[in-house]
Amino acid sequence: MSIGLKRGEVAVENHQIEWETSAKSIIDLLKNIMKNDIVDVQHIGSTSIKSICAKPIIDIVVGVNDFNDIFKHNDILEKFGMIYRGQDHENQHLYVCGDLQNNIQTHFIHVVIFNSKEWHDYIDMRDFLNANEEKALEYSKLKEKLAKKYPNDRIAYTNGKSRLIEEILKNAALWRKANYKM
Repeated sequence: MSIGLKRGEVAVENHQIEWETSAKSIIDLLKNIMKNDIVDVQHIGSTSIKSICAKPIIDIVVGVNDFNDIFKHNDILEKFGMIYRGQDHENQHLYVCGDLQNNIQTHFIHVVIFNSKEWHDYIDMRDFLNANEEKALEYSKLKEKLAKKYPNDRIAYTNGKSRLIEEILKNAALWRKANYKM
C-alpha cells in the first residue's frame, strides 16, 4: 500500500521501509525550510516502530523553543504541501500533508515545545516500544483489532487505544529514567 489514508478511515499494515524514507524526506525538507528555528525533528508514531503494524500515515514531531518559530514559516510550508490545521491537542500544533483535495492524509507534523512533556512522550513511547518487543506486540494486536472494528471511525479507534497508551507512556518514562541519565 502507498502512504496515506482518507480522512477518518482506519487501516493498519505491517511496517514498510518506504515509511522511513518518506519521514526522512519530510524531516530534511523541514530542516531546510526552518533551519535554526527547529531545535530537533524526529520520526515518531507507529510508522517509526519496526515491529508493529501502523496506519500508513507518517508522524513527525518538530521541537521548537517558541511556536512563533514555526508560524513565521507557514506560507513557505504551505507551498511545500504542509498545511497548518491548528492546535490539535493542548500545547501542540498540527500540520497535515497529502492529497488534501481528495481528502487523503499522508503525514502529520506535530509541533511542540522542545523538551516539554509532549516532546518526551512522543520520543519515549517510540524508543520504549522499539526496545520492548512484548509491549510493542500487545500494542500492535490492539491496533489491528480496533482497525477491524472501526474501519471508518478514527475517533473510536483512537479512543480504544487510549488506556494502553497511558500505560505505555508511564512505563516509557520509567524506562527512560532507568536507562538514560538525564
